[in-house]
Amino acid sequence: MSRRISILGATGSIGQNTIDLIARYPDAYNVVALTGASNIAQLASDAKRLRADVAVTADEDRLEDLRDALQGSGIEAAAGPAAVNEAASRPADWVMSAIVGAAGLAPGMCALEQGATLALANKETLVCAGSLILETAKRHDARLLPVDSEHSAVFQALVGEEMSAVERIVITASGGAFRDWPLEQLATATLAEASAHPNWDMGQRITIDSASMFNKALELIETREYFGVEPSQIEVLVHPESMIHAMVGFRDGALMAHVGPPDMRHAIGYALHWPVRRTLPVERLDLAAIGQLTFRAPDEVRWPALRLAREVMERGGLSGAIFNAAKETALDGFIGGRLGFTKMAEIVQEVLETTDPSHIDAAMTLDNVLHVDHIAREATRSLIEQKTG
Repeated sequence: MSRRISILGATGSIGQNTIDLIARYPDAYNVVALTGASNIAQLASDAKRLRADVAVTADEDRLEDLRDALQGSGIEAAAGPAAVNEAASRPADWVMSAIVGAAGLAPGMCALEQGATLALANKETLVCAGSLILETAKRHDARLLPVDSEHSAVFQALVGEEMSAVERIVITASGGAFRDWPLEQLATATLAEASAHPNWDMGQRITIDSASMFNKALELIETREYFGVEPSQIEVLVHPESMIHAMVGFRDGALMAHVGPPDMRHAIGYALHWPVRRTLPVERLDLAAIGQLTFRAPDEVRWPALRLAREVMERGGLSGAIFNAAKETALDGFIGGRLGFTKMAEIVQEVLETTDPSHIDAAMTLDNVLHVDHIAREATRSLIEQKTG
């Protein structure tokens, strides 16, 4: 019997890697829904190739373009955030959540509410609303499976282990484009320089987040939510080769490492086929040829996002939603040429420090998360305006 699958964020790098895996076995899957944003040609092409029931663009103004691209295919076309949520609510066995940013939160909730297994590549879902997401999954007998390479690695290292035996979790970071730059040069880093990752082939936004370590900051918070450990038990280690994705340290002193090539199809495939392992089209490592793996402690002067993430975990409440919204908006400012590279962290810190505590301490509901997300974005835009004129 074919498994019913939906891919939210199908046109991004995670979505395309997911499609690469399922397209190899077309008879094994019934594709319910594909969603995307502005890349209408890719969305329509994939929907037709996979014979999806519905294709949805988040951009309401592109509905006619999508309909035209799907003409004669019999595939339903829809547009807008509400249509994305409706697609996520359609019965499916397995849903990939790969929409970038806080926009992925509500569709992920919709998938959980219909009892699907949610393969979570969207970092912001747990950062903004961790306890709400976990409670929703439990209430609807749904399951969360991590797709970030780091959290997938931890998940795999914990197979057969008791969480009570875990002493620490170490997630690794490549260090991104600027890991070896002199500190004094970071302020003048250009968009093109920040968009070139030395190891991974990813979208522009996450590549810049890698250079600033904001992606790792989000992953610190995610680790706490996924695995229920204390912030003091989570470490970050800079590992330029990106071969060891995470390590779990146990109370007997053992350190379990997950080693694999920097290819997102491994983590995606593990979630797709879980709880069994199946053959995947990824590189087999030759450790003798690699020769050595190197590590170093992260410099929080170079990467202040890591310090901010620990402050967010300490504060709790809805501070994760504020942190993420400020980060996304500051990133928009950098991409748009209004903010320097190092100014992003300064702006995020200022938003965190000046947000009314009553917003942070509000109840963890979807409405409240979306409300503080809006407040933080407006505050960040205002700060950028003040500082750049």
